[in-house]
Formats: sequence, structure tokens, C-alpha cells
Amino acid sequence: MANKIKLGHVHLSGCTGCLVSVADNYQGFLKILDDYADLVYCLTLADVRHIPEMDVALVEGSVCIQDRESVEDIKETRKKSRIVVALGSCASYGNITRFCRGGQHNQPQHESYLPIGDLIDVDVYIPGCPPSPELIRNVAIMAYLLLEGNEEQKALAGRYLKPLMDLAKRGTTRCFCDLMNDVINQGLCIGCGICAASCPVRAIAHEFGKPQGDLNLCIKCGSCYGACPRSFFNPDVISEFESINEIIAGALKEGEKDD
Repeated sequence: MANKIKLGHVHLSGCTGCLVSVADNYQGFLKILDDYADLVYCLTLADVRHIPEMDVALVEGSVCIQDRESVEDIKETRKKSRIVVALGSCASYGNITRFCRGGQHNQPQHESYLPIGDLIDVDVYIPGCPPSPELIRNVAIMAYLLLEGNEEQKALAGRYLKPLMDLAKRGTTRCFCDLMNDVINQGLCIGCGICAASCPVRAIAHEFGKPQGDLNLCIKCGSCYGACPRSFFNPDVISEFESINEIIAGALKEGEKDD
């Protein structure tokens, strides 16, 4: 086993649902902290005030540009992290925070929120509101292998992370039109309805087994696109899933012998 990596969670303007999803890995999360990563920064779980040097930074929430501290925090995170991960739809695309127009009693001037990719370069997107615990766990393990594994493990981790890295390169704005062009029109839609369920403004209806979007209601928050399991579909990686799952299962079982 190589050295443990330094893992951090940076909380910006979000509901903490993504952190709950991290914790929902239960023993898998504890296993990662035991053998693969040290949690060096997390406002909820680690008593550290200032952002430290990190190998992997999981950033939750969008950035309020009227809040100087938030803007400085995201820039400091980029400066001190080897890999920056946009954790969830708010960090990736803005999500429901694109609706915010200020007026809160405690901070009435807070009215403009941007996904983190509008301020810094982001390496990996983990889409979803919140993203699934399994996807967060898998990305954490693959990031470990990418940084500390042998050459074969690094290559496999790179192939697994490539679709999520490609999402990060494609920008911070997504709408139902993108879902139509990239998924539905390509014959990739499986009619699961998760896009309609994830839409915060109910701009998508699921009719006759396929989603139907109302562009007059769409706020281009990217929730539907990030939630769709086929939006980052990559046929080059599908054939690797069995070996990837075996590696992840093996990584999580190694420590069970010591329990």
C-alpha cells in the first residue's frame, strides 16, 4: 500500500446534501479514511480553520460572488489542491442557486451565485443533487489509485475518471436542450425519469416513457444533465466496469480481515 492521500471537503453555498451523501458510504467511508486518505479539511468533521495543502479537494456548493471570503476560498482551494472535484450539481452547474436573487434577512446582498468552474479550473465533475454515495466513493478510490497506484492502476483510474473529467471541460451551463441533443436524440435515453425527478422547477415531464421539456421554465441549472446516467456515457469505459468494480470491492475488503 502506498502513502495515504490528503482529502478535503470545501463547503460553499449549498445545502450540505452532498456531504450527507459522502457520509452515507458508512463503513466504506471509514475504510477510505483508515487506509487510503487523511481528511485534512472539512468544516463539519475536521477542526481546521484554514484551507491546507490537499491532494484531492471535494468542493460542495456554488460561489456567492458578493461574498469575498467565498471567492477567496475557492481560489485558495485551486492553488493548494492537486485535483479539484466539483461535488454535486451546485458546484458543477449552479443548480437551484441560480434561482437566488438576494433578500435573505441575514445577508440581503447575497444575490449572485456561480458554479466553481466559472472562477477556477476544475478537474472532475461528480454530478447529481446529491450525487450517489457509490459514485463519490468510487471517485475517491480512483483518485487514490491515480496519485499513488502502480502504472496499471493509474491507467485504469484514468480511464474510469475520463468521462467525469470530460464533463468538467464542457463548461458550467447545461439545459434540457443539451439532454435532448446528447442523450435523447442519440438513442441513449432509457426512460428512467431521473431527469424529471431532479428538475427543481418542474420543467420536465415524463410522458410516454420519455422526458418532455418546457424550455420556457428551464433555468439552465444543469440538474437534469448532471443526474442523467447517460450524459457522461463513454463506450470506451463500459467494458472496464467489471474490472473496476473488482478493484473497488477488493480495496474495501482488504481491511475487513483486520476488523
